[in-house]
Amino acid sequence: MTLKKLGLTLMALTLLVTLAACGTSSKNGLSKIKDKGTLTVAVSPDYAPFEFQMLKDGKNVVVGSDIDLANEIGKALGVKVKIQAMDFNNVLASVTSGKADIAISGISADAERKKAYDFSDSYYSAQNVIVVKKANQDKLKTLAEFKGQKVAAQKGSVQEKVATEQVKDASLVALIKTGQAINELKNGTVEGVVLEGPIAKSYVSANSDLMISDIKLDSSDTDSYCVAMPKKSDALKKEIDQVIKKLKATDAVNKSVEKNFELAQTAK
Repeated sequence: MTLKKLGLTLMALTLLVTLAACGTSSKNGLSKIKDKGTLTVAVSPDYAPFEFQMLKDGKNVVVGSDIDLANEIGKALGVKVKIQAMDFNNVLASVTSGKADIAISGISADAERKKAYDFSDSYYSAQNVIVVKKANQDKLKTLAEFKGQKVAAQKGSVQEKVATEQVKDASLVALIKTGQAINELKNGTVEGVVLEGPIAKSYVSANSDLMISDIKLDSSDTDSYCVAMPKKSDALKKEIDQVIKKLKATDAVNKSVEKNFELAQTAK
């Protein structure tokens, strides 16, 4: 082989290796999930009825309406679903790091998050509320009466932002888990907890000393829940949006929330 032919051969091999590497690096999202046969979903299982833990056949499992949605997506993609439980403030980070393919954990698509992630169409919307002690209902009837009081919300959640912007005369206490916030309310460390309506309903049903305040908090499109995924996940987003569209057409999401609300009561 002449030096010229050898040089051309080496160039061709280099080009093939480069193209293969590019193909591998760009192979993500939908094709990656289908190739491995598993959809890894990040959740924070302290948010009944959307995601919570309960004993099933002697084992601790994560269930909820968000898990139902994940399973429907897995079914549509023809893959198995693997649930990865973690604290809420790690859920989106796990998508960034590649530990999870998507995140379904009562996540709202606000402007900041949209800079870093792609989001599905919304699959559920709920009103934010304030949970208070029944014993304090007469002295905490307006936002103005929360002035100087402590109000809790889950760290990293939209409710943390709602508490800061709408209960602005109160001191915010941001906690990792929703259950912690409820415990702080019950023991008197905070005077209120900002939660999504269904989650508030779940906790109030399990705690007879608590109630949902009549105070009205403003809601917006960012209060809706969406599935989070890495940027440039166009094909994956299209598939997930189709699943959500079908579920919403039959009111399946609301039915799942109601079903899991009842299930959460038996898990407490």
